[in-house]
Amino acid sequence: MFNYTTRYLNVVSFFITILIYFFLMKSNVIINKVDFNSLSIFNILKRNTVLVELNSNYIKKDTAEESTKGQNNLLLKNIESTKELNWKIIIPKISLEAQISEGTSKSIMDKYVGHFEETSKSNGNVGLAAHNRGYDVNYFSQIKSLKSGDKIIYKFYDFEKSYRVIENVIIKDIDWSYLQNTEDNRITLITCVENEPEYRRCVQAIEE
Repeated sequence: MFNYTTRYLNVVSFFITILIYFFLMKSNVIINKVDFNSLSIFNILKRNTVLVELNSNYIKKDTAEESTKGQNNLLLKNIESTKELNWKIIIPKISLEAQISEGTSKSIMDKYVGHFEETSKSNGNVGLAAHNRGYDVNYFSQIKSLKSGDKIIYKFYDFEKSYRVIENVIIKDIDWSYLQNTEDNRITLITCVENEPEYRRCVQAIEE
């Protein structure tokens, strides 16, 4: 048995249409019995030509691949958007609810609370940083008012942790000991100290 492709059948159909047209013209049937004109025949031929091109395997493959790429890109964007929205910090006492993003560069902290890349994102010590003044977004402007026992909520994608503040101290800007990993689950917030560039404010809280 012959295995005819769609493209082959459309090409055959195209030539059959031409043959029928010329046969009818020769027999004068087109004049007496069929209400066609040269423009309508031209449109039929044009339509068949387009069908041949659209149904070729090459066109189908490219179209399918582009469609799949578009769907995958949209899906990835939706996933990233959902992840971003589900990574956040909430501090009820200072009415703070902010999204978190990876990194502590200025470009990150101009929009988000930044996550110290070398620290944990879940268990252990989660390190976060943010501006507290002088920028369009100053998420940590009020963490200086946090006291022992104040609640901090941390959401990381599909789970949530609650912490209670244990200390709010001023440290040297070269003191990274508060960001070291810990056996217990805690969260560490770091921000600048006004007019004291060599110091940082550090708030730590332990999981309830």
